[in-house]
Amino acid sequence: MSRSVQQTDWLPISKKEVEARGWEELDVILFSGDAYVDHPAFGPAVIGRIIEQEGLRVAVVPQPNWRDDLRDFRKLGKPRLFFGVTSGCMDSMVNHYTANRRLRSNDAYTPGGESGYRPDRATTVYTQILKRLFPDVPVIIGGIEASLRRVTHYDYWDDELKPSILEDSGADLLVYGMGEQPLKIILDLLKRGVPFSSLTTIPQTAFMQSSDEPLPKNRNWNTVELASHGKCLRSKRDFAANFKVIEQESNKVHADRIVQNIGTRTLVLNPPTPPMSEEQIDASFDLPFTRLPHPRYQKRGTIPAYDMIKFSVNMHRGCFGGCSFCTISAHQGKFIASRSKESIMKEVDAITTMEEFRGTISDLGGPSANMYRLVGKDQSICDRCVSPSCIHPVVCHNLDTNHKHMVDIYREVDNHPKVKHAFVGSGIRYDLLVQENADAETQASHDEYMEQVVTRHVSGRLKVAPEHTADETLKLMRKPSFKKFHRFKDNFERICQKNNMNQQLVPYFISSHPGSSIEDMAELAAETKEMGFQLEQVQDLTPTPMTVATVIYYSGYHPYTLKPISTPKTRTEKLAQRKFFFWYKAENHDWIRRTLTKANRQDLLDRLLPRTPKKTGSPQSSRSSQRSGPPPRQKRSKKQARQRSNHRSKPTRQRK
Repeated sequence: MSRSVQQTDWLPISKKEVEARGWEELDVILFSGDAYVDHPAFGPAVIGRIIEQEGLRVAVVPQPNWRDDLRDFRKLGKPRLFFGVTSGCMDSMVNHYTANRRLRSNDAYTPGGESGYRPDRATTVYTQILKRLFPDVPVIIGGIEASLRRVTHYDYWDDELKPSILEDSGADLLVYGMGEQPLKIILDLLKRGVPFSSLTTIPQTAFMQSSDEPLPKNRNWNTVELASHGKCLRSKRDFAANFKVIEQESNKVHADRIVQNIGTRTLVLNPPTPPMSEEQIDASFDLPFTRLPHPRYQKRGTIPAYDMIKFSVNMHRGCFGGCSFCTISAHQGKFIASRSKESIMKEVDAITTMEEFRGTISDLGGPSANMYRLVGKDQSICDRCVSPSCIHPVVCHNLDTNHKHMVDIYREVDNHPKVKHAFVGSGIRYDLLVQENADAETQASHDEYMEQVVTRHVSGRLKVAPEHTADETLKLMRKPSFKKFHRFKDNFERICQKNNMNQQLVPYFISSHPGSSIEDMAELAAETKEMGFQLEQVQDLTPTPMTVATVIYYSGYHPYTLKPISTPKTRTEKLAQRKFFFWYKAENHDWIRRTLTKANRQDLLDRLLPRTPKKTGSPQSSRSSQRSGPPPRQKRSKKQARQRSNHRSKPTRQRK
């Protein structure tokens, strides 16, 4: 093992390891759908370390076998306080299936990338087994799968509305969002002898009770009632209307308690805790992680998700973008919780001592790389805000978007004697960097940030996500006008040219989003073609619970206006949207001609497939990117390319 760590430095995962610590009984046992990686980017490790810090005896059962005699669920016995259950760092259904509901052949959170080590709907499956084996032991569920299914939600994979995961799983308590703060309150009360059944007023938790019981008293909370689960089943419009309440209350500083009737029981959803302070988030990241997978996996291969982040640093949590298709704010919240510079540099120091470290930090970022320490100028305005986004439809006048703190940290890491390169691998919100009406100091920080990132922290490719080009679709997405991407691209190319650099700009797009028509996709293809992009990767919308896009996809209504919105749903419609991304493939040309001719859009057809080929040649870029700086080498002739291809093996298709 590297860095002179001992097996006892990890949380125990077997009976033998529990006994090695001299423990005869455990206080808490955690079940996870992921392999156990003792790293701050892996939620089960964070939860386990917090429980340990509170002086309690905790063990982890990673990826238990749910298909045999259930020995993995029995092997550590019965905990004194409760079982904790999570599907892991990913929703198990997103982990298992593509946007077309096809089964994936790998699992990034399993050694060797092997699939089949967790069930569909892992949180529910694990909980039902534990309640069957140990009916008298409370079960707390958490993580992104539980968090996004805390109320009535649309399940894309079964194509139906489902009630709260508390109802289906039989769990006793749900901790939603980032769980450190509510967990500490729970542990403190349990250590003081408070019965588990009395944990009914913990912020950021949810539970079920009989509908004829009075609600637990809390004079600081108002209560708002959603349309019942039964009513949602009967009316898609009522289901859509629910979401506006859920999203707004999830992102308010002073939120209301939410209740919803489900049959003869009532779901009680307590308001979230305030955003974590710098001291609180530092405490979470500074826990004594080994930063390594458990030694039991050494002979099974690497864990892809760990390999991707082992030399990266997460600087903050939360995202105030509020994108309609994204679940980050639904789980982490819209307010940014930022670590201190000292905590970040402490993690950088730890990374540089790792055995495999060769001088490159792969990412200095977060959910969006350039939101670190961006906060409201006047907190009282934020306290009253109900908007799900701080930057749509325009950047809020109260948001301080000065990037000086990020530049300061980038330079500090750059100057670390053991760091050769420090890249920004997270996506950047480019609309923050082409902000209109920014004051002189803020604008100067934006320019400095761009210069610093492009010249020092791009490993050849800078990722940004315009997602679409059509204004109406972008409004539904809560994304900025594509005009801002043009401005950002111009700035990027200017910096590359000034510094004689050959960098790529990599834009990401989504197909089949609500409101996106065939003609919109043709326009997207034409405009990106004219900008020099040749798109090779596209993300088809995957409807996941707790997003505006998913509510529209299922119900046909926008939850904020309750106006009808059309959405591509069938396989034929989705495939048609995707085909325009690949306008340059000969097999799509006839279809494109027929489709645009039928739509009477000869203008788009001429832009995509001109009748007289232009002499300027085809775009120079690939993989959804465009290269800036000095021109690339001259391309081979078609004959040379054919000759060369005869000596190549057939490439494998890349999974989308």
